[in-house]
Amino acid sequence: MTQLHDAASLPGSEWWRTAVIYQIYPRSFADANGDGIGDLPGITSRLGSLAELGVDAIWLSPFMVSPQKDAGYDVADYCDVDPLFGTLEDFDRMLAVAHELGIRVIVDLVPNHSSDQHVWFQEALKAGPGSPERARYIFRDGRGENGELPPNNWESVFGGGMWERITEADGTPGQWYLHIFDVSQPDFDWTNPEVREAFRGVLRFWLDRGVDGFRVDVAHGLIKKDGLPDYTPAEDADSMGGDEEDVPYWGQPGVHDVYRDWNQVLAEYPGNRALCAEAWLPTPEKTALWVRPDEMHQAFNFPYAMTDWNAPALRKVITDSLRAFPAVGAPATWVLSNHDVIRHASRLALTADSPQGEGIGPTSAAQPIPELGLRRARAATSVMLGLPGSAYLFQGEELGLPEVVNLPDDARQDPTWFRTHHEKYGRDGCRVPIPWEASAPAYGFNDSGAAWLPQPAEWAQFARDVEEGDPDSTLSLYRSLLRLRREHALGAGDLTWLEGFGDNAIAFRNGDVTVIANVGATPLQLPAGRILVASGPVTEGMLPTDTTVWLAAD
Repeated sequence: MTQLHDAASLPGSEWWRTAVIYQIYPRSFADANGDGIGDLPGITSRLGSLAELGVDAIWLSPFMVSPQKDAGYDVADYCDVDPLFGTLEDFDRMLAVAHELGIRVIVDLVPNHSSDQHVWFQEALKAGPGSPERARYIFRDGRGENGELPPNNWESVFGGGMWERITEADGTPGQWYLHIFDVSQPDFDWTNPEVREAFRGVLRFWLDRGVDGFRVDVAHGLIKKDGLPDYTPAEDADSMGGDEEDVPYWGQPGVHDVYRDWNQVLAEYPGNRALCAEAWLPTPEKTALWVRPDEMHQAFNFPYAMTDWNAPALRKVITDSLRAFPAVGAPATWVLSNHDVIRHASRLALTADSPQGEGIGPTSAAQPIPELGLRRARAATSVMLGLPGSAYLFQGEELGLPEVVNLPDDARQDPTWFRTHHEKYGRDGCRVPIPWEASAPAYGFNDSGAAWLPQPAEWAQFARDVEEGDPDSTLSLYRSLLRLRREHALGAGDLTWLEGFGDNAIAFRNGDVTVIANVGATPLQLPAGRILVASGPVTEGMLPTDTTVWLAAD
């Protein structure tokens, strides 16, 4: 075991309660072999940069064996590395180097569904209706005189129906299987004990290798309502359930039993291994149900991530979060960007609304205002990293990367783009390989110049080597924020709201730091105090609009 795992902590002081965790999207982080797709050796080669940034842990999006129909979220083998990314030995080396640098490693686990290339699903196709092989997934007979209609009316998150009819081994039309996402991603039946036991084995496989925890994909989707009743969402409903309260395939009560079981598996291992839920739920109170003491340890705070740059709304979601999560003994877990949402350097300054999951492209009504978006993103991150609890960063946000809007249509790869017949752009815009060196091939992503999604020409100005030498760069801001956050123990602090700054300000004290953000349209008079860090220029005691400052509360 590594020193990180041997380190003990008192209840309430576990590392994940205050950690800043950096999401790596492996295919877009660093490419060691030059094939245009990032890989594990590439990640290993760049870990020193993350140690310098000051993060506590990394979370890796899926790198397991997959046909890559959904960028690895369609897993064919949960206990091996896809050759696209390297080998198990490459993973072990990356893990060892990360631990040597004091960085913990969280891996993505996808339990709601597998790839249709998984051996279990291939066995299910060959077996007949009612067989044990089919019972691992959600197969049903169709409706209609000859079973020609799907079992219910559910619509896939990626567009189109949520059911696919198979052809039986004898060539006749057969049963239908459920897929919340792409047709290549059949849902497991989590009422089946065999499924539950298999995933206990998957957890132990990676825990035995030394991982520090798991980010659980679609953690609110495993259990479906008995009877699979018809359901039609509202026209403006969030596709992942973030604004729905009773959806038959999201947030069903039985899912909590799964995580109580997993909690016990992780408890067998030293070092406070962690579970983090991707659970799109409408409120912090509902999200907190996933992190009760015997369930998960963290849950992404999507209500916070999706809140507009609006002071009253931000104060409310922060207040609600700091009431709901500590009430069940969990930390609030803050996030602004990830691989599924428009990067917040663009999202916070759009000319129109853009529903989650639809993405933006050259013909979208919603278009980003670049300079305004970056200014707001820097201010928003400065608020987030001043809050008590844990926080997640998405690769490239420390460079101020915007969403890539003008990707060529023939380069897009998100299943949403195809399943909606090009009506929704999907998530490719936040997944473009990130820039490291301005003058290098592929901006240092590799040495060949290849990239699985094309990098825009303006990437050069965001390259890490350019920003490293600029004290006013977004990278310098992130480094300062993370250093000060650790020095002042803000993750373990308590928030006290400060009055007297008006309705368009966010103002609070956390420990010995005062955080003030001007979310309004006019400059704000600052109180006397020593400035520790500011997201933008501050002159003559006035805080400009869309700017956040940390003051020493001497």
